[in-house]
Amino acid sequence: MKKNVLLTWEDVFSRIEYIKKKYKIDRKTKIYGVPKNGMILAGFFNANNVSAPEDADFILDDILDSGTTKRRFKKMFPKKKFITLLEKDSKVDWVNFPFEKQINEDQNDTVIRLLQIIGEDPMREGLRDTPKRYLRAFDEFLNPPIFSMTTFDVEKTDEMIVQLDIPFYSFCEHHLLPFFGKGYIAYIPDKKIVGLSKLARTLETFSRRLQNQERITNQVADYLQENLDAKGVAVVLKARHLCMEMRGVKTSDTNTITSKLLGYFRTDERTRAEFLNLIGNHRN
Repeated sequence: MKKNVLLTWEDVFSRIEYIKKKYKIDRKTKIYGVPKNGMILAGFFNANNVSAPEDADFILDDILDSGTTKRRFKKMFPKKKFITLLEKDSKVDWVNFPFEKQINEDQNDTVIRLLQIIGEDPMREGLRDTPKRYLRAFDEFLNPPIFSMTTFDVEKTDEMIVQLDIPFYSFCEHHLLPFFGKGYIAYIPDKKIVGLSKLARTLETFSRRLQNQERITNQVADYLQENLDAKGVAVVLKARHLCMEMRGVKTSDTNTITSKLLGYFRTDERTRAEFLNLIGNHRN
């Protein structure tokens, strides 16, 4: 019969010290903690914690269970070192860290205090279950479906593959307000192609974080280029930002457009013009 294991702080700190020595982690080492336990544990390493995995030297997860999280991050960031604090034994059903119970107790209270700060009554009928719903919504949004970037070998070709009007949604990291719009993605294959759904999945994966539009554009283009080794990749995003429409200058129906062009799309004027014309004609 499998059992649940409750770790002590001594268990956690001894393992952290072991990993720090093994990987020579110091104050300058950049660590990205996989949400949410990995983020908490990263804080105990006394290192340089970063907010995006692409900026890290190490990607830290709390525990190696099924291996799904590790495979996902290794696929997306193959050059990054992925480490886990613990590996779950096959005889263990669940592992609880000493801070988890306190976290679960405090999460709702944090949202309740936020409602109080903005002048609301958390106990009125419409808001009683809002803290739980709010946390569930963010948990769902920040954990997009895992997908495999499966590619297929093809004969040499220079035909452009384009996907238009890909919807995406994200949250502005400066104001925690949504921005959303459509993506236009193209690539020119060399020796391999990818299923069309994977272009949309890539955009979704990088969007469902606390983000800015420029970073999403760069991340999608770089990820596709790295995985497809294409002759060229082009990404254009067109989005409305509620942080600009609801507050500040309050400009409605204003679109922000960002682009990243790699390979032939950057160096060959005709290729670039063909892609931009496709977008322009489609919008019209």
